[in-house]
Amino acid sequence: MEHRVNEIQISYREKLSTLKSLSVTNSNEVANLLFQNWDNKTIGLHETFKIVLLNQSNKVKGIYPLSHGGITGTMVDLRILFAITLKTLSVGIILTHNHPSGQLKASYQDKQLTQKIKEAAQLFDVKVLDHIILAPDGRYYSFADNGIL
Repeated sequence: MEHRVNEIQISYREKLSTLKSLSVTNSNEVANLLFQNWDNKTIGLHETFKIVLLNQSNKVKGIYPLSHGGITGTMVDLRILFAITLKTLSVGIILTHNHPSGQLKASYQDKQLTQKIKEAAQLFDVKVLDHIILAPDGRYYSFADNGIL
């Protein structure tokens, strides 16, 4: 009996050259970039979790929307997060999500998830540089700036 299996194909193509992209150096630059690329119609409606993918020079390769959730939370599948990170050959990531309520306090779950991702990232030599929480009114909270990364 003949056994057939699916062929696996993995690819990554840049539409814009990463060499010409923004190099981020602080949380304010990242927050500004995120607000420019977040849907204003949904930032106050439901939580969305995204990752900013970076090269070795902290140039932005892209922003990937990992999950869309409800009013008070969203699920993050680490396998998908790292599949995207590895597929794009990213060496640094910035985690980000919004709080529709405008509350900029990192929850216990936010801290636990960040630590779990950070520990897993070390296995792949990927740096988690920050986790930024956005509020609909343009404010943000940076884990790195507040010493909890």
